[in-house]
Amino acid sequence: MTKWTPKHEAPAPLEGNVVATITGGTIVWFVLFLVQLPFYGWYDDHGHLWWLWTCLAGGGLGLLGIWYVRTREAAIRRSRET
Repeated sequence: MTKWTPKHEAPAPLEGNVVATITGGTIVWFVLFLVQLPFYGWYDDHGHLWWLWTCLAGGGLGLLGIWYVRTREAAIRRSRET
């Protein structure tokens, strides 16, 4: 079996407003959690309770992501200034 190698160069990474993207995604996860919260009993009865906790975990990880990208943006800004 031969190893697969790409025949073209990888595209340049896209740069955008990463902080806004991560913040928006985090808000969506928390909204999904809050929308599903009134149906806790139904999810529990049907074995789908993990859906609720997945949304909460997504929101929590999103908070970590917001901290990370804000720190990264600040470091990039400081690097450009010096």
